[in-house]
Amino acid sequence: MKILQLCKKFPYPLKDGETIAVTYLSKALYELGCEITLLCMNTSKHHTDVANIPDNYNHYKDIHFVDIDNSITPFGAFTNLFRKESYHVSRFISDEFKTAIIDILSKEEFDVIQLETLYLAPYVDLIREHTNAIITMRAHNVEHEIWERITKNTTFFPKKIYLNYLTKKLKKFELDNLNAYDYLIAVTKKDLKTFKELGYKNGAIASPIGIETKSYKIKPTAARENEFSLCFIGSLDWRPNTEGLDWFLQEVWPSMHVKFPNLKLHIAGRNTPYSIMSLNLPNVIIHGEVESAIGFLGEHTALVVPLFSGSGMRVKILEGMALGNVVITTRLGLEGIDAKHGEEVLIADTTDAFINCVEQCINDEKLVERISENAIEFVANTYDNIDNAKELLDTYKELMIKYA
Repeated sequence: MKILQLCKKFPYPLKDGETIAVTYLSKALYELGCEITLLCMNTSKHHTDVANIPDNYNHYKDIHFVDIDNSITPFGAFTNLFRKESYHVSRFISDEFKTAIIDILSKEEFDVIQLETLYLAPYVDLIREHTNAIITMRAHNVEHEIWERITKNTTFFPKKIYLNYLTKKLKKFELDNLNAYDYLIAVTKKDLKTFKELGYKNGAIASPIGIETKSYKIKPTAARENEFSLCFIGSLDWRPNTEGLDWFLQEVWPSMHVKFPNLKLHIAGRNTPYSIMSLNLPNVIIHGEVESAIGFLGEHTALVVPLFSGSGMRVKILEGMALGNVVITTRLGLEGIDAKHGEEVLIADTTDAFINCVEQCINDEKLVERISENAIEFVANTYDNIDNAKELLDTYKELMIKYA
């Protein structure tokens, strides 16, 4: 099967959930015999030095990319107030990308065109003009739901009004394009249910994000074995992450440090802002961007994921669980992952709950060991990228028969 995969960012290096989700699925489909061609945007916000992609990044038959300036500017944000289009989406519309699509489709035929995220939706009509391939949308999130939650949690009133305005336009775009695709791939059952309630009528499947579980079979470092420590890792240019981390540092850590004065919190993240890099809090160590998320997680016992906005699945939770971290997260953070409190993860939504979870871990080594072992087994059995890709590939084969 020949698949053209369109992405709004270069899926390398594997520093955030989107690049991990894109890469592990394409790798799995390649291992299952598919021929994958990549066309992606290399944006100013997440720019990749393409010359430094490793030689073993060879699961793609061909890689095409277009440099795009998608930076948020005061002028662009202001002028969008007087336009109908969504500012979230319009920053990813490019004449050069349109030309690249036409060029690829004029030279080669594909069975499936797989769009990764809503931000590729503006190109659906153009794609249909140049191919009869099945067009699928892999929705990593319900995009407007993220921004509705962010807006709700924003306290500065002028900013809240502006975010509400942008979110309404994003929601309109998402709903207007809801049935533009031949098939929808939601990453959680909850998201799929939401899309159908919003009016989606075509074929669909809930296909969770999978990870390459064999890459996570490493021995934790001596530091983890000898000292209980907390860590946080996530892209810190993504609003839900910074929002959750700020809350944890302001509302949880002061009381936690008083109760456990020897406990350390290690923070890592891509594009860590100066406001976080310059923090001077007791026993909080700021690492900035680390070379390897797997290596970083392997050094610490527990991973805190204090999320109060967002949608879809949190890949870092899957990575932490695969490495045997005790994941302590909010109910919203765990959305889309069918793990149970006290069995594979710990759930905390308040300051006291986070402190209680940490206290349980510090006082009960057997609890830590049990959750760690359960988490590793749970991810291996439920979120392996090959297993999930097999189901999706079977769906694609059925669609090809249907549309033949």
